[in-house]
Amino acid sequence: MTTTTNIDQIMAQMRVMSAQAASLPTAKSAEVAGASDFSELLSQSIQQVNEVQKQAGELKQAFAMGDENVNLAQVMVAAQKSSLSFEAMVQVRNKLVDAYKEVMNMPI
Repeated sequence: MTTTTNIDQIMAQMRVMSAQAASLPTAKSAEVAGASDFSELLSQSIQQVNEVQKQAGELKQAFAMGDENVNLAQVMVAAQKSSLSFEAMVQVRNKLVDAYKEVMNMPI
């Protein structure tokens, strides 16, 4: 449930940043501030995906070792959350790469 909330928060932040980018800031300082906010958001997103994957790995290991506090349902849900968050991050990366290629191919 926490992971879903984190993903929802990330998506909300990305929507806000998209709306801010659409307003086209004119000041150089605003562009630099927006760039640092985006890089910070991206870094936080990657860290959250990493944490989800670590938690899923720990649950898998605990289940394999016979921990009575971990059941198969918890392990499967954690593994699916991990997979979903990783796939979402890969899609974001692909979109960023596509956007970068498009910008680089623009005539000056």
